[in-house]
Amino acid sequence: MVMRTRQSQRRRQVLSRERIVETAIELLDAGGEGALTVRALTERLSTGAGAIYHHVGNMNELGQAATETVIADALPWPVASGGGAGESGGAEEAGETGGAGETRKAGESGRAGKAGETGKAGKAGESGRAGKAGESGRAGEVGGSGGPRERPEDRIRAVALGLYDAATEHSWLASRLAAQLIREPWGAVTPRIFESMGRPLRDLGVPRGDWFTTTSTLVHYVLGATSQNAQAADDVPGGAPPDTEEVRAAFLDTASRAWRDLDPEEYPFLHDIADQMRAHEDRAQFLAGIDLILAGVTASRPR
Repeated sequence: MVMRTRQSQRRRQVLSRERIVETAIELLDAGGEGALTVRALTERLSTGAGAIYHHVGNMNELGQAATETVIADALPWPVASGGGAGESGGAEEAGETGGAGETRKAGESGRAGKAGETGKAGKAGESGRAGKAGESGRAGEVGGSGGPRERPEDRIRAVALGLYDAATEHSWLASRLAAQLIREPWGAVTPRIFESMGRPLRDLGVPRGDWFTTTSTLVHYVLGATSQNAQAADDVPGGAPPDTEEVRAAFLDTASRAWRDLDPEEYPFLHDIADQMRAHEDRAQFLAGIDLILAGVTASRPR
């Protein structure tokens, strides 16, 4: 009895809210929403339900905490506004990136990833993480004393790509983001997203009366695109990995041939773009959409 009590005490000492949230994210990544259960948590953490509830309150709170943690890691934060030179983002050291919770010294190379992608910018002179060929990565804020300041357009792209990449990595995230935006816009996630998008839009010279509408348009575009991609990944037949080039190429080839098989007199436009649809790259298309919105924002600014 004494030994069992001591074992329980040791388990309580190593158990923390952070560890529970981290485990919840692992379960969600591995199996989606249905995989996050009290039973799965207790088995993975070798503890009881009471200990978990002591740290997180309930499963809904745990799901929110998992979402907040992923978003906090994904977004450059705080995003510098149009202040004086040398203004930096909040709690992090001046000039450091706010993305993915990583801080690195000037000139230090970023963590490696997929070949060819430029990555999250940190301090001036720091190289970012690699990724797919031809893609730009998540940029952190480059600021601080003596460091170059990013343009508002670049900060908006950084936020958009941070959200896109996070939702791509965590297929459960898009639906949770959309639900929190609709049901709980006062929660931790929605204010962070709006603040991250809104400050650089304000710095672009968007009239004050249009701040909410313009920011909402961008946010809804981002969440719509990420939700569509997440749903497409979940709908891949046969349980094949949705992120493989073979699965994606086969899907797009099928869709392209279906469009070309339509009556060309009734669907002339679809015939014209069928090959473009087959050859498109989702992430590049997503960023092109951001650029289209920003072009409209820039063109509509008062002169």
